[in-house]
Formats: sequence, C-alpha cells, structure tokens
Amino acid sequence: MQEVLSWIQNLGSLGAIAFIALYIFAAILFIPGSILTLGAGAVFGIVLGSVYVFVGATLGAIAAFLVGRYLARDWVEKRIEGNDKFKAIDEAVSKEGLKVVILTRLSPVFPFTFLNYAFGVTQVALKDYALGCVGMIPGIVMYVYIGSLAGNLATIGTTELNREAQYAQWGIRIVGLVATVIVTVYVTRIAKQALQDNGLEQK
Repeated sequence: MQEVLSWIQNLGSLGAIAFIALYIFAAILFIPGSILTLGAGAVFGIVLGSVYVFVGATLGAIAAFLVGRYLARDWVEKRIEGNDKFKAIDEAVSKEGLKVVILTRLSPVFPFTFLNYAFGVTQVALKDYALGCVGMIPGIVMYVYIGSLAGNLATIGTTELNREAQYAQWGIRIVGLVATVIVTVYVTRIAKQALQDNGLEQK
C-alpha cells in the first residue's frame, strides 16, 4: 500500500481519481482501508485527504453493499441461515435503518468491509445505507489527521509517530469506545423489541 500511495503521490492532479478508485476496489475486495486512510493524510493533507477518503469509502461501501445484495447474496445468506436473532435484527434494521447504520459506522468494533456486505442482505434501504455513511466522517478525519502528522509515507502503519499523533490515536480509541457502548445498547434494545414482536422472546 505504501508503494501504491507513493505512486499516487507522483500522479499530480490525477492522484485524487486514482486514490478514490483504489479505495473503491479495496472495499469490494475486503482490503482494510486503514493504511489508505492514513496515507491520504500524508499525501493530500487533512482537508483534501478527508474528502477523498469519504468519497472513496462511500462509493466503495455502496458498491460492496450492492454486490452483497445482488451478486453474493446466496453466499452470505447461507452463513446466516436459520439464525432467528439475525432475522429479528434484520427487521429492526428495516425500521431504524439509518440510525443503526450511522451508529455501527461510528463504532470501530464493526469492521468496515464486513458491514458493507452484511448490510446488503438486510432490509435496510439503499438510501438509508448511503446516508448512514456520514457516520464514518469522525473516524476518517481523525485517521487522516494522524496520517498528516506522520509526515511521510514511511512512517504510516508504524509506531514511529510523534506525541501529537499518539494523542490523536488515543482520541480515536476513546471516541470509538463510547460509540461502541452506545451502538451495543441501542442495537440490543431494538433487536430485543423485534424479537418480542415476532414472538421469538418472551416480554
């Protein structure tokens, strides 16, 4: 990834297009985007890096969502077949789709690439799913910021970060922890209600 990012850095004005395209393919191919997000900060700076990552991540998430819904649906569904709790959560997502998508995007516990395909087999509307991608913005900005503090691509993904970058990392962890608690409580509540509505759990 560092070599690819170096190549993109030398493309000039075409670098942004190449980066966004790369992010889309990474999302579809289950390639974690953390290095790309950090690299965007070093290559493009905080503002442009955040914009390019958000565009690439959103388009990639939508593309993977559509693949999961229409092309790989059978493969995904076989792995959740007979899971009543998942069916209940699916129903809950259909009612509170936008909120659930936003909350899960805020929490680092739910992997970006996995969520794209998992949501594809739920009843969440594509519009709600796409709008829910705004939940990625805080994490994107923080990771791009850390990448910009790294100074150069050689330190991306290593522990050779300055004190300010380390503080930013701790900030992400704290925000992520809070978001994880919120999403866990919220999703558990609506899933339990959906189970009750379906007669799968006693009130």
